Amino acid sequence: MATTPGFLTDWPWKSLGCFKHVLLAPWAIPKTYEFITGNGGGERDLSTFLIFPFLIWRMIHNQLWISFSRYRTAKGTTRIVDRGIEFDQVDREAGWDDQIVFNGLLFYIGAMSLTGATHLPLWRLDGVVITVLLHAGPVEFLYYWLHRALHHHFLYSRYHSHHHSSIATEPITSVIHPFAEHIAYFTLFAIPMLTTILTGTASIVSFAGYITYIDLMNNMGHCNFELVPASLFSAFPPLKLLLYTPTYHSLHHTQFRTNYSLFMPLYDHLYATADESTDDLHERSLNRGDESPDVVHLTHLTTPESVYRLRLGFAYLAASPDAADGRLRLLHRLLWPVTLWTMGLTWLYGRAAFVLERHRFGDVRLQTWALPKYRIQYAMQWQKEAINSLIEDAIVEAEGKGVKVLTLGLLNQASRLRQSFGTTSHANLLLSKAHSTKVWLVGEGLSEEEQKQAGKGTLFIPFSQFPPKKLREDCFYHTTPALTAPKSLENVDSCENWLGRRVMSAWRVAGLVHALEKWEEHECGDRMLDVDKVWEAALRHGFRPLHSSPPSPVVAYN
Repeated sequence: MATTPGFLTDWPWKSLGCFKHVLLAPWAIPKTYEFITGNGGGERDLSTFLIFPFLIWRMIHNQLWISFSRYRTAKGTTRIVDRGIEFDQVDREAGWDDQIVFNGLLFYIGAMSLTGATHLPLWRLDGVVITVLLHAGPVEFLYYWLHRALHHHFLYSRYHSHHHSSIATEPITSVIHPFAEHIAYFTLFAIPMLTTILTGTASIVSFAGYITYIDLMNNMGHCNFELVPASLFSAFPPLKLLLYTPTYHSLHHTQFRTNYSLFMPLYDHLYATADESTDDLHERSLNRGDESPDVVHLTHLTTPESVYRLRLGFAYLAASPDAADGRLRLLHRLLWPVTLWTMGLTWLYGRAAFVLERHRFGDVRLQTWALPKYRIQYAMQWQKEAINSLIEDAIVEAEGKGVKVLTLGLLNQASRLRQSFGTTSHANLLLSKAHSTKVWLVGEGLSEEEQKQAGKGTLFIPFSQFPPKKLREDCFYHTTPALTAPKSLENVDSCENWLGRRVMSAWRVAGLVHALEKWEEHECGDRMLDVDKVWEAALRHGFRPLHSSPPSPVVAYN
């Protein structure tokens, strides 16, 4: 939100939440029906029919940029701004599709009200040329001066400061503006489109190509990693005036008073607002290699839909462990072909761990690597060799990068725990064949029927990453081992499985504490199981216990 929000800051449909997409239904449904059935009278209107599929394409296009950008910035390669993203930015940018809904409504209204806006041909060269020339001239010029005006303290505090709240940008940061700003931006971008309609030179390609170009350049400029090679400008120096780079616009988000241009730096050079450090930062960003972490936490995929809740997936789902569950189920049903496709890709081509997240805690750098294997694959005998090979390769790669601590998560830890039970804990833990036991140590396989058989006041203590579903009001459920991370842990913008915001599993915390304390014991060493030693160190570094429902005052242990 802007520091002092002005008129038309909020979107008109803010109160609708996720149901805002329904606003498109009164136009999308009848136009689709008319085109398919031919009941609209006259010739089928392909251009109007394609408005809704084009809006879907824009959402897919943006999401691909989000995922790719998050992967590259987590890996560290060619990263520009060395700062992290936090939950407040994720929340602020959760409505990135508002502008797509807004544009869709205007496209439908324009098609219904403007003469010559329907039954557009697929291609017209003269319309494409007009669009290019009008964008390079009036649109870029007017945007430059509008942008400079938005940086005047009066407009900046009321509107544009909302956009600049994001220092380390993501692709969809490009469209996070108050409603009033989007009205101004669409007015500018409508100049080429309205001109081609009025001159009878509009086409499907000129419209779709122009908006896709705007999305592409917006996403690229805010992706926070450099991908435009310096050789491109060396081979054709004038291109520096016609094409901006992610570095160019990142400087605008850190310096504020330079690099105002839209996509063409020409006007910054004409009016002496080009940042002098642009070329140097561009070179340094391109030459920046992978980040070498101190700690690596090695985890893996869980359920098929877990790909959407990774940090590389849908940002708002990754940042919302509980509230997103219902939306995730609906999304999974809608996207089952995509889910099936991603599962096939990971099964066929998942031959190495990939970087999922990176954090910084003081001088210690933590990365989370994920094995492209699902939970079901860990239960398959014929997959065990492949999984072990992936783990070994990840360990070798981590050693090659100079990683000091490598921790294991999820099923790897569960396997270790089972081995530990079989060798050292048989005298303390018994597999109960009765249901009168008041303390149940449970894994992920606890069924609903088993919970129903537990006695009143039973305390369920999970040893796996996922806690049992709470079905009994007369029983008590502990959380899985986890702690709340201190504010000094940077770049925390997603949730770990079911855990809440800024809550980390004990496995990942152990790795960080290990590195911070400079302990030389390996994770599986006996000294690392000194509970008091680890607990005191975790508290000393700012981690706090995650409180769950308190157990009953008197618990009988069988």
